[in-house]
Amino acid sequence: MSDTFGVAVHVDDDSLRLVVRVPSDVDAAWRDREAFQERVAEAVWERLDRDAVLGDVARETSAGETVRLGTVTLDPDGTLVEEALSPP
Repeated sequence: MSDTFGVAVHVDDDSLRLVVRVPSDVDAAWRDREAFQERVAEAVWERLDRDAVLGDVARETSAGETVRLGTVTLDPDGTLVEEALSPP
């Protein structure tokens, strides 16, 4: 069973953070929280230009705001099933 994760970049006063929104009914096969968050991040940056996205977010977004990038759908083994990502 695949799970769909929302992905965004959150802006703090001095940093940018990739945020992974985890569904409340996430598959129990995802035992290692860090592992799926890392796999989601890999999937995002394999498809979007990390430097360009973060540069745009840093220039155009105020501290405290979050910019949505889209979603990635993964199987518990880490296989990417689908993505709906776009730069800000």
